This record gives sequence, C-alpha cells and structure tokens, in this order.
Amino acid sequence: MKERDILHSDVNNFFASVECATRPDLKDKPVAVTGNPKKRTGIILAKNEIAKKFGVKTGEAIWEAKTKCPDIVCLAPHYDLYEEISKKLHAIYLDYTDKVEPLGLDECWLDVTGCQKYLGKNPKQIADEIREKVKKKFGFTVSVGVSFNKIFAKLGSDMKKPDATTVIDKSNFKDLTYNLPLTAIVGIGGRLERKFNKINIKTIGQFVELEDSFLKSYMTITGVELKKELLGIDENQVLSYFHLPPPKSIGNGSTAIRDITSREDISKLVFFLAEKVSSRLINQGYIARTIGISVKTNELKRFGKSHTITPTNKAKEIAENALNLLDTFWKYNLPVRAIRVRTSNLEKERVEQISLFDSPKKDASKVINQINSRYGHIALASDKEDFINSSKNPHED
Repeated sequence: MKERDILHSDVNNFFASVECATRPDLKDKPVAVTGNPKKRTGIILAKNEIAKKFGVKTGEAIWEAKTKCPDIVCLAPHYDLYEEISKKLHAIYLDYTDKVEPLGLDECWLDVTGCQKYLGKNPKQIADEIREKVKKKFGFTVSVGVSFNKIFAKLGSDMKKPDATTVIDKSNFKDLTYNLPLTAIVGIGGRLERKFNKINIKTIGQFVELEDSFLKSYMTITGVELKKELLGIDENQVLSYFHLPPPKSIGNGSTAIRDITSREDISKLVFFLAEKVSSRLINQGYIARTIGISVKTNELKRFGKSHTITPTNKAKEIAENALNLLDTFWKYNLPVRAIRVRTSNLEKERVEQISLFDSPKKDASKVINQINSRYGHIALASDKEDFINSSKNPHED
C-alpha cells in the first residue's frame, strides 16, 4: 500500500478563540468560556492563551480561575456560532481534498496523498499554508500534525501549540511518541489510564510491547487494533467529507437552577432541551428514530430509558415523546438536579418532491430554528405555553 500523507488540523482553544476573534474588545484580555456559576455549572470550558499563562485550566471551577487571574473575562458559550465557524473551516480544508473527516467541531483529518502533484507543495508546506489561511480569515490559529496515518497526525497536532506544524514520519515516530503518556492517545481516558497504571504501563512505548492476547482480554479487540496503529501498521482511512456516516447520537443535557420535582417544571426543561436537539438535527440534516431521556437526582443517581419513535427532527415531537417516556419510569417523587434528552438511530432527512402547482411551505420547526440560531434560543418558541419562562430555568452543560 502506498504511503499516505495525512494531516490533522486542530484549532487552538477553539471556543475561546472564536469569541476573541469575533469581539475586538476582548483583544489582549484573559478570556474563558464557562458554565454559569449561578446554575451549578460554573467551570472553565475553554480559555485563551493569555488566561492559560496565568495557570487557568479547563475543567476547574470559575472561582479557582479567578484566584489565579482576577481580571479574567467569563463568557457563556455560543454553540451555534461555533458550528458556523466549524463549517467555514471545513470549506478551507475542502479546497485541498474531499477526504476531510471531522473530529468534533474544532479538529479534522485531511488525506492529501497525491495533492502535491498538482499543488506543487509537499504535505508540510500544505499544512503551513492552511495555518496561514485560517489565521488570515478568522484571526485565530490552528496546529497541524503531518504523518503517514491518522493516529500520529493527531499526536503531531497536540505536540506543539499554538500555531505550529509537526511532522511525524516513519523514521522518527517511535522517538517522538513512545515516551508520551497513554492519555495522549485518542480513546485513552482517565479510566483506562488508571487501569494500565495498576500494571505499571504508563507510556505508549510500554503499551505496544504488550502481547495481543493480553490486550484483547484487557480492553477487547480495540486494544489490538490500537497497538497496530501505534506500530505504524494501519489502514484506517480518512473518510470522504461527502460520505460521512451519521453520528451515533445527538443530545443535550442541562442542570436546573434549583432541584425540581413537578412535572410542569421538568417539562419546561425538556422542551428547552428538545429545541437544542432539534436545532442540531436540522442543521446537520438528520432525523432520529430513537429518543432517550435521563434524569439525575441531587444524590447524583441517574435513571433513564429510550424507545423507538416515528422519525423526526421537530422540537415539539421530540419533547412530547421524551415526556411520555419519562412518565413510564419516573414518579416525580425525588428532587431532579439534571436532565438529558438524547436522539439516536439517525438518518439523513429525505427531500420531498413538491408539485409545480402547489405553493412551497416551510417547515415551522426549521423557521423557528433559523430565528433562534440568529437571535438566541427561545427567541421564538414552537409551543408558547410550554416555553413560558423556560429560558430562566435551564443551562446547557
């Protein structure tokens, strides 16, 4: 198999970078995108480089960040804006290749194998050109990894930040990566790290020395496949942007300002979440066949259930199905701290043929979504009574 040229582009401090790039008044200020401290979600979701220099860390409480950086500017997240910028970034990448595979809103793999023949540039030069284009168009930076497979391209983009290109090739990949901690690998989180620490496996190099049979018993076939990638034996392709499989699920969760018990209060939060889920489904062109809802008590116990529905992406239908499902297992007798609405079994929305003699009708949900995306959620509610005061109660995680 011909050696491939894979890039991984990662926006530095994405949420905070977008906020700073779209608000000139934030220039030269420490900035963080945060949850709302009044609604029990007061943590740092993202921070800019200035805040990072003060020692501000993602995931810490806002009050902790302010002890390190008293002048930090805390902003609520604007997810619609981040999705819009993400799509514009994808358009830049698509100028080079159709093999563009997103990983979240701020990261993408690009397969540029053969592109240098018509661009007259090698993969590193392409990466540098992309960095300059992003900087010029948006005012923020990306770091890019260049390698022969996806896992090392991703590791490369993480190794130098911000605004850097890192090349990991077959001559240096072991020297550059095998001393890195296991958590540097996509898919190895804190739980797996602790599990491997118990057997004194702490680095990538130690991981690849494990026997396949042991890895299979320890973390299923996934561990064996991961080892192959880290040994450089990998045929995992970058997917075409125009033939991406649907996401496994789309959902939103919220923490209430106060513990709630009544069905009326819970329904307000469910309808709010349904609007958010509906917006994301519509923006991405999906309908859902399965809906799930879960509640978390103030003792942090979680209860949930899901079932199949008539495919939809309409907020009212999602909310009503979620509430009907909730009624089957929840007795409204315990204080509820948080609720999550989730859709799965997604498929692309079909386009219906309209008669030449009929006036075209716009889907009300899509019109509502367009207005809410521009002016803020709940600017126009799909069911006015159900949304009364709902914007005062919930906050998205």
